[in-house]
Amino acid sequence: MDLMETKIEYLKGVGPERSRLLKEELNIKTFQDLLHFFPNRYIDRSQFHPINKLPQNNSEVQVKGKITNIQYVQQKRGKRLIASFEDETGCIDLVWFRGYKWIQESLRLNQSYVVFGKINWFKNQASIPHPEMELENDFMKGVKAAFYPIYPSTDKLINKGISQRVIQKIVAGLLQAKKKDFSETLPHYLLEHFKLISKKEALFQVHYPSNQNLLGRAQARLKFEEFFYMQMQLIIKNLQRKQKIKGHVFSKVGSYFHIFFNKHLPFSLTEAQKRVVKEIRNDLGSGRQMNRLLQGDVGSGKTIVALLSMIISIDNDFQATLVAPTEILAQQHNQSLKKLLKGTFIKISLLTGSTTKKDRALIHASLENGDLNILIGTHAVFEEKVKFKNLGLAIIDEQHRFGVAQRARLWRKNQIPPHVLVMTATPIPRTLAMSIYGDLDVSVIDTLPPGRKPIKTIHRYDKNRLRIFGFIKDQIKLGRQIYFVYPLIEESEKLDYKDLMDGYESISRSFPTPEYQISILHGKMKSEDKAYEMERFIKGKTKIMVATTVIEVGVNIPNASVMVIESAERFGLSQLHQLRGRVGRGSDQSYCILMSGSKLSEGAKTRLQTMVKSQDGFEIAEVDLRLRGPGNLMGTQQSGVLELKIADLIKDSTLLKAARETSKEILNNDPELKNAENQVIKRTISALSIDSNIWNFIS
Repeated sequence: MDLMETKIEYLKGVGPERSRLLKEELNIKTFQDLLHFFPNRYIDRSQFHPINKLPQNNSEVQVKGKITNIQYVQQKRGKRLIASFEDETGCIDLVWFRGYKWIQESLRLNQSYVVFGKINWFKNQASIPHPEMELENDFMKGVKAAFYPIYPSTDKLINKGISQRVIQKIVAGLLQAKKKDFSETLPHYLLEHFKLISKKEALFQVHYPSNQNLLGRAQARLKFEEFFYMQMQLIIKNLQRKQKIKGHVFSKVGSYFHIFFNKHLPFSLTEAQKRVVKEIRNDLGSGRQMNRLLQGDVGSGKTIVALLSMIISIDNDFQATLVAPTEILAQQHNQSLKKLLKGTFIKISLLTGSTTKKDRALIHASLENGDLNILIGTHAVFEEKVKFKNLGLAIIDEQHRFGVAQRARLWRKNQIPPHVLVMTATPIPRTLAMSIYGDLDVSVIDTLPPGRKPIKTIHRYDKNRLRIFGFIKDQIKLGRQIYFVYPLIEESEKLDYKDLMDGYESISRSFPTPEYQISILHGKMKSEDKAYEMERFIKGKTKIMVATTVIEVGVNIPNASVMVIESAERFGLSQLHQLRGRVGRGSDQSYCILMSGSKLSEGAKTRLQTMVKSQDGFEIAEVDLRLRGPGNLMGTQQSGVLELKIADLIKDSTLLKAARETSKEILNNDPELKNAENQVIKRTISALSIDSNIWNFIS
């Protein structure tokens, strides 16, 4: 049985009960898991402090001496155990408030101990509560290192007697017992090229470093390896998908495309849009199934690229679908695409949860007989009863809102899976894109259409509200429309609803009827009521829209030129950037006003300052990544890829880029890893067991 599979309970010093706790608390199940359970910090155990020269603070110290007396002291609740500990310079108390019965039985008077712990000072008297201690003879026999590891732990483990010293001992025991079984996982030429130490030395040095330099080299080696195999798997997955999954061949750009492009396209494409359309056309004609991510900042023109791609599908006698996460966004897409396609004979329909039974029956029938060319919809499109005659292209907007299982249902609607284009207006930092979407081909629209004026973003405190209201009244006199947006956090839905209604009443008092007409929009409203309020605002019958974040994506009203974000400190950067993108769609100067309370955390200050100074979604996304970390940025649906053991996407981005470029180069030269020098890579990837199920190829 190898290291990967041997259960942790078979390791000396562990056993069934400790094994169960380590599995439940730290997800350590095998020898391999324990070897790759890395310390999160280190302490210097090479120095011993004389007791009379202990630092006058609460730092961690190591002392050597003997226990000269043991006693119990009564206190309000129970008692505590105190051991007097002496060296040749002085005396200190070792104190236990729990578990003292078995501790007392294990303590030996007048024998030399090594004690480690955090000093506690009270009335100029030092003590060490719950110290880690070991007989000096045992300490000297253990693994010798300048720095001792401190591992992540939990209160439950500590209370059950699995202290840092216990974890250190079992890791040291495994390192000693299995050192002959450590096999190299990187080829010799990579070790030489990047000047990396061996896997065996890296594991020893990361757990018990001899010095700071070797610790750094061990960490660099293990981080590179972690990134390298992450990238190898993602790139192999991409290559396998292209080899295994045939795609419909869209061999022509026909009359529908040419008529639309020459007669109905209301503006010239930007160079970035032209480049992306060309990349998509190449995919669609390749005979391999397209699996492409289209990134574009708010307002960059992704929708027109999506439409041109769908028209190519129609030119080749296939149908297309565009799926959006909310009804409002789906309705918006439906209205804007119908307007663009007027006079082209391309048939388009909308399917959402509110579509009537009668309309559903008509849509289902026209999809199955091929009369319907484009279906715009929400999650309703994923339902089993929605069947296409010949689905050739599936486009998913704001794709992070959908799970893999939902997207997989689109694949099953055809014997040959459709081409897939996933779109996001949430700019993804390069390091995250390489990790989360490393198996997709990526297109980026990195310029905005000409004529767009930058949105002026300002931060104001609640005390400035009357001046802001005066500015808004001036904007309404100029014919502009205004958004007021309130936070929506699911965990406090009742509180958020109250905030929204209180805000609505306050705004209604400051902007009274009949001079001012106000719409309201929130998640608790019925679909038809939402549509009614949205329609009033679109047609300019109301000048102010008070809403929650349901208007975050997709709402496109060129006349709305002011976005007021209430309690802006409660929003993440990505949401703030998305909300700001709802204005600035027309030719007028637009404004985004971030309202907040006066007491702000450092994180909130950074977010608001970033919004004020930057319009660049990618720059904002990088700040967001630094503030929140990759796990929180992507949400639970994507978290599996990010469970890194030692590497850090943000701090170690240079290593990540090197690992990706190296992986690409190796697979370009040896796609099947047949060369003798690459056999170690092949064996390691095989051990990581890539899932070969076809649904695994949906990013």
